[in-house]
Amino acid sequence: MPDPNDLRPPLTASARRRRAYAVIFGHETRAGRLFDVFLIVAILISVLAIMLESVASVREEYGGVLRGAEWFFTVLFTIEYGLRLWCVGRPLAYAKSALGLIDLLAVLPTYVSLVVPGGQVLTVVRILRVLRVFRVLHLSHYVGETGVLVRALSASRYKITIFVLTVVTVTVIVGSLMYLIEGPENGFTSIPRGVYWGIVTLTTVGFGDITPQTPWGQALASVVMIMGYGIIAVPTGIVTAQLVSSVRSQDGPACPVCDRRGHDGDAQHCKWCGMELSGK
Repeated sequence: MPDPNDLRPPLTASARRRRAYAVIFGHETRAGRLFDVFLIVAILISVLAIMLESVASVREEYGGVLRGAEWFFTVLFTIEYGLRLWCVGRPLAYAKSALGLIDLLAVLPTYVSLVVPGGQVLTVVRILRVLRVFRVLHLSHYVGETGVLVRALSASRYKITIFVLTVVTVTVIVGSLMYLIEGPENGFTSIPRGVYWGIVTLTTVGFGDITPQTPWGQALASVVMIMGYGIIAVPTGIVTAQLVSSVRSQDGPACPVCDRRGHDGDAQHCKWCGMELSGK
């Protein structure tokens, strides 16, 4: 995502564009904060209207009002999106940024619904725009903490990939065995159907739409259910271990005496016990 400072209109731009940028993209001024609050409230109301329209009883009585509200907010957000493109210094960079794409996707579904009935349901994606609340409430510095989680997930991707492939292999084998043991007469009409049962059982979801009826099938199901509890813990442990490692590496070296972290990057001695830090 481009830095907001890079999107500022040039000094040669009109004063009107610079003022619009300060209100729409800035949050230092009272007008900018009020604009963001108004935008978040409008987003929440528009999403609520879309959700209520999906309820049959509400739609029968208030369908026209809700549909009108949906178009009102769509036009409002379309104008807002146009103003954002108009007041930034690099419209294309903003349009291709993550927030720019979300802003665009927030208005497209309603227009698509003119061609594809029901397409307006996808406008719930505009709830993602509420992420701007971090900026309004001065919580943007907390977003940086997600970098630790992202790095942990990235470092764990190979282990998780191997784990997922192992689970897929197990479900294929179990599904095939269950198809062989139970057969079509007990609902296992094909190997894919057996694999579906294996996934549902191994993940401990247990829909119950298909169940083994024979003693051997029930024995196999018992084994799969017990395996499921162990399998659930594996990815959690992988990510947690990597997360702890990422946090520790970010906090710097541990004191060899008190084992506390959080030292400054140029620290020579522990700020708590005064012991010389290893590697310094």
